[in-house]
Amino acid sequence: MNIETANRLLQYRKNSGLSQEELAEKIGVSRQAVSKWERAEASPDTDNLITLARVYGVSLDELLNVNPDKEREASIPDSEPESAKSEPESKGKDSVSFRDGIHVNAENGDKVDISFKDGIHVDSNDGTHVHIGGGKIHVDDPNRNTSYHSDTTPWIIGLLYIPFPVIITAGFLLWGFSGQAGGWSTAWMSFLTIPLYYSLIDAIRYRDAQRFAFPVLAVLFFCAVGLFYHIWHPTWIVFLLIPVYYMVCSAINKAVKGDEDVTVASEEAEENE
Repeated sequence: MNIETANRLLQYRKNSGLSQEELAEKIGVSRQAVSKWERAEASPDTDNLITLARVYGVSLDELLNVNPDKEREASIPDSEPESAKSEPESKGKDSVSFRDGIHVNAENGDKVDISFKDGIHVDSNDGTHVHIGGGKIHVDDPNRNTSYHSDTTPWIIGLLYIPFPVIITAGFLLWGFSGQAGGWSTAWMSFLTIPLYYSLIDAIRYRDAQRFAFPVLAVLFFCAVGLFYHIWHPTWIVFLLIPVYYMVCSAINKAVKGDEDVTVASEEAEENE
């Protein structure tokens, strides 16, 4: 007999509330025989298997074959109430709701509300509060005695809701059909303004000029001057400005980051004092 079947016989006996002696008396065998079955040292014959199935109130197939549902029931200790067999295991006082958004209430007092209408609100058990919504950002951190409130984002975030590609496509069609300023041969350049538009928004939002698509601007300038004024040389020099632009941006970012690190270090030093 394999160990899985032996363990299953053991669990069925325990769930029936029978000792090895009581079970042995019911089926007419010795206690040592029952013990050997449950240790996988011996196997009951067909008659004993049928009798065991009748005693445990299961079919012979359920007794011998691996049945996940029955094995899960058999693995529940006798001391557990019947409700534990039908109800899922409790996982504490944490709760999650998906009504009109995502709402999490943690057992430790942390609370997170992500609403489709009101934005994001986080209340930590250490007193920190973060609220993002209505184009505003409010952060209060009493642990570091800092507070940040910004009402400058609405116009920036609002730009993302403008269907700029649709507007450019409409302008492209009007330009092309009108035949003005070269018509279709030059109207295609309007599509280059799409990456410029969104990269400019990112650069402003994150205060990082490196996010701006300067190479696209260089291409647009080069093509516009060449097509409208037929000056291709020395307009190509604009491409040499691309690495210069990013070198300057990188230097500025490092300087700003260095200042921030110094500020944070000085604040931490003051707190330690």
